[in-house]
Amino acid sequence: MTAEPRQFASNVSAELFDPHDTRPQILMCPPDYYGVEYEINPWMKRDQPPDHALAVRQWNDLRQVLSDAGAKILLQKPVRGLPDLVFTANAAMIHRREAMLARFRFPERQGEEQHDAQWLLASGFHVHRLPSDVYFEGAGDALFCGDTLFAGYRIRSDVRGLQQIGELFRCRVIALELVDPYYYHLDTCFCPLAAGMAVYHPEAFDQYGRDVLKELVPELIPIAEVEARRFACNAVVVGRTVVTNTGCPSLHRELAERGFTPRETSLDEFTKAGGSAKCLTLRLDGEEAANWRSNA
Repeated sequence: MTAEPRQFASNVSAELFDPHDTRPQILMCPPDYYGVEYEINPWMKRDQPPDHALAVRQWNDLRQVLSDAGAKILLQKPVRGLPDLVFTANAAMIHRREAMLARFRFPERQGEEQHDAQWLLASGFHVHRLPSDVYFEGAGDALFCGDTLFAGYRIRSDVRGLQQIGELFRCRVIALELVDPYYYHLDTCFCPLAAGMAVYHPEAFDQYGRDVLKELVPELIPIAEVEARRFACNAVVVGRTVVTNTGCPSLHRELAERGFTPRETSLDEFTKAGGSAKCLTLRLDGEEAANWRSNA
């Protein structure tokens, strides 16, 4: 029996971040070596692997949807043996030309750090690292909404180090404890849409987290469990376009009522590893909801 040839996403260009380009710039990594090779969250099951050819098509569809929304897509070279490198959101937290590099909790992902650092340095970012005993998983756990940096902790990132990030970037940091292992990164249960507006899955947070989000985010849109499990909160915002996985009709109605253009594209082969649209992207010029972006 002849094995079906492995399909690859695309050739990787050498294009790097351009601070003079006014388009939204997003880093993605082709899923050439993507797969579920270990289990480090409840979504991952080695006996239920993703269909690689379908994953490639879904990744390319997401790339096209984001391009159609006006984003410039930059590509990081995939590396054999690092299947989760495709989830570029975890590489670092970006603030202007500064990048706080991830320090991954699980050994299976720690090999990604050197490749992320090399790409960011080549693109002219000043790369910072937290102490070696402090875990931090980049934009997966750190999202600006207005002037405030909301940071998830406990499951992947440590609460230690968040104050250092606040001091470095001169911003207020609000630590939010994540309490449901299915929502192990903040970006799986919270998505800022604009300054003062976000979607969230309340049950992913403890009571303090729910209270502080209601206090600090004036327009907070709750996401029910059925759509949270479809990674509704793991959305990518490009201008007024919001891109999600399929299966989020209630969220899309809420977005349309507020003047956004919701777009869906199937990403089910990536949810098998615990990720969706946001996990597959790293915004390099600042998320739409970050006030510092307009002042950069």
